Amino acid sequence: MPASRTRLRRGLAAAAALPLLALAATACGYGSQAKDDRTSGVAAVGRKLSADTVRIGYFPNLTHATALVGVQEGLIQKELGGTRLSPQAFNAGPSAIEALNGGSLDIGFIGPSPAVNGYVKSEGRNLRIISGSASGGVKLVVNPDRIKTPDDVRGKRIATPQKGNTQDVAFLNWVSGKGWKVDAESGKGDVSVVRTDGKITPDAYKSGSIDGAWVPEPTASKLVSEGAKVLLEEAALWPGEKFVITNVVVSQTFLKEHPDVVEAVLRGTVRTNAWINANPDKAKDSANAALKAETGKALPPEVVDRAWPGIRVTDDPLAATLRTQSGWAVKAGLIDDPDLDGIYDLTLLNKVLKAEGRPEVSDAGLGAP
Repeated sequence: MPASRTRLRRGLAAAAALPLLALAATACGYGSQAKDDRTSGVAAVGRKLSADTVRIGYFPNLTHATALVGVQEGLIQKELGGTRLSPQAFNAGPSAIEALNGGSLDIGFIGPSPAVNGYVKSEGRNLRIISGSASGGVKLVVNPDRIKTPDDVRGKRIATPQKGNTQDVAFLNWVSGKGWKVDAESGKGDVSVVRTDGKITPDAYKSGSIDGAWVPEPTASKLVSEGAKVLLEEAALWPGEKFVITNVVVSQTFLKEHPDVVEAVLRGTVRTNAWINANPDKAKDSANAALKAETGKALPPEVVDRAWPGIRVTDDPLAATLRTQSGWAVKAGLIDDPDLDGIYDLTLLNKVLKAEGRPEVSDAGLGAP
């Protein structure tokens, strides 16, 4: 891959090396550190696959419902048999990518921007997107006393999770579509883009230091519980109201050495998504129980009830939307035009889907050769 096409701009590259808010996201997660890995709480029983253990990372966010529910209900462990699932909770996309690249993580649930940044930074050597996980779950929520229409956003202070993350890029693109100018690096312009750690976004809203936020769930619904209103849902801006917010990625080394384990995990995620769709209320409670296990505190019922319907779990990585999101980052000046050829390897996912009697999904021409 030519270096000229893979070089991130200096500012984004520097940011990508630091702990940041990932995407709901996610877009995605907040903070920087992974928790110490633990067992999934479900015994590894049966025939062991080619690896003793598979380390799976995800964020304590509702947009990572596939991982939360799949671990909580033992649906992924069931497919692994005697191979132990070791879950690791991360609070940032870059830290998960670093763990994946450093060999301390095998499979991760992350947003499209960290996936693209990680792929480009390694010149296509370290990861592959092997499945989708979630679509939607991102909203522009605002102070109704200060913003009543989309045009009122001009001149206001709007939070995004982090410079260059999935929601930040989407908001910058929306601002550009309104004909307004914002410097992507500084966030200054016709709208002030305030990059804010999601853990403090609700407090920033309550204090009046921001007028709204373009954020994933459950942060959006937390702000609504503080009196904000939903001005728009990002899904409404996409054809068919579908866009990727969470992918499943794998270390290329692990994929090469343990394809049977990766296939088992994907069988678990596909069956988890089917269970979520068939049991939405039970799945919502399971996801909240998993959040309590990870963070020590469940979401208030009014928050999870409001957030849950806007999130769609999906096996389809919606690859065409990742290409679109990458183009938005290029247009904003956050990255150089990346070569994404080979970022997807959907071979094992499509094998699992075929066995389940489901149609195959597309890599939008960005598959591994």
